[in-house]
Amino acid sequence: MADAERGAAAVYVVGCHDTKGIELDYVRGLIAAEGLRTVTVDVGTRPPAVPADVSARDVASCHPDGAEAVLGTDDRGLAVSRMADAFRRFVERRTDVAGMIGLGGSGGTAIIAPGMRTLPVGTPKLIVSTVASGNVASYVGETDLCMMASVTDVAGLNRISRRVLGNAAHAMAGMVARAIPETDTKPALGLTMFGVTTPCVTQVSQELDPAYDCLVFHATGTGGRAMEKLVASGLLAGVLDVTTTEVCDLLMGGVFSAGEERLDAIARAGIPYVGSCGALDMVNFGPRDSVPERYRDRLFYVHNPQVTLMRTTAEENRAMGAWIGRKLNAFTGPVRFLIPEGGVSVLDAPGQPFHDPEADAALFDALERTVEQTDARRLVRLPHNINDPAFAAALVRAFRDIAAAGHGTTS
Repeated sequence: MADAERGAAAVYVVGCHDTKGIELDYVRGLIAAEGLRTVTVDVGTRPPAVPADVSARDVASCHPDGAEAVLGTDDRGLAVSRMADAFRRFVERRTDVAGMIGLGGSGGTAIIAPGMRTLPVGTPKLIVSTVASGNVASYVGETDLCMMASVTDVAGLNRISRRVLGNAAHAMAGMVARAIPETDTKPALGLTMFGVTTPCVTQVSQELDPAYDCLVFHATGTGGRAMEKLVASGLLAGVLDVTTTEVCDLLMGGVFSAGEERLDAIARAGIPYVGSCGALDMVNFGPRDSVPERYRDRLFYVHNPQVTLMRTTAEENRAMGAWIGRKLNAFTGPVRFLIPEGGVSVLDAPGQPFHDPEADAALFDALERTVEQTDARRLVRLPHNINDPAFAAALVRAFRDIAAAGHGTTS
């Protein structure tokens, strides 16, 4: 944060003041002692033990149905769900958040996390939680939200909680007060990669690196969502979506889906987009015995003991081509989608276990039938495997062409 902004911006200290008021005030005091402005926010659903700068009613009033919809119900589960929605909307309206720290048990964490996830990547965000030592994927999502295990319950101050909460407070103060050195002024690009498209993406990244800061995302669901969050935050100047494999898992029930919203942020942003069919030959599952019974007779490749790949069929490829095509039609910016007729992954090459020209042709034909091609939105067929050097070079040329046409920048 620039020095001129630091006086107005604040560290938000968030939690349920009906049960965590003393602990929240302790954290607030430590942060304020570092010379930082603080704002305490109550997201509790019962009367507070310690008052907050922003009351629970203030937060609840951000709910579409008003404060009473949140605070006027005896159903605790419903109240928590509605308060989470209200807090998310509250955070979205704030323009003075230098950082945010929250304290909570399972309920408080469920309220705080969705709001924190709306903050831009890079804004410090930390939750001290009783559930932080387990699977925290549903709380963190695709963001840089930090979670710290509380060790003891967040239920009073003692020799352990004072130390844990104190460390969290000082960590937040340090993140907010210390400037991050600026090391690169090149515009940033998002690229998607899987192990089976690594040669292609590595070459693309190396060729574009002199002019762009290339950010490579592992297309495991979280990777695609993280990239699109950066797009929505205005932090990417363009995307080379070489590896769209997350669509396989969305439509066929694999473990690496990025959700129905995949491609939507890019479509709205209007930034240059070059895409391809990387790893659309495979659906990802866990260990072999985790594959759903309905797929028992399919072609599999055991990537490692934790990852089993299933070859997609012609019918599934037609569905994916149509799905991607409809998404591309909604793009407001320039699109080049390159089709590798020689195969979509390392495993989809002659002599490899997933080589299936008929399934690939179904994908390519569905794309051509669905995509409404214009001067700004084009499909390009090339007689290469996706990992051939010539295909990577074509991706780079396509991006440079649409960037040079005024849709992107290299300065």
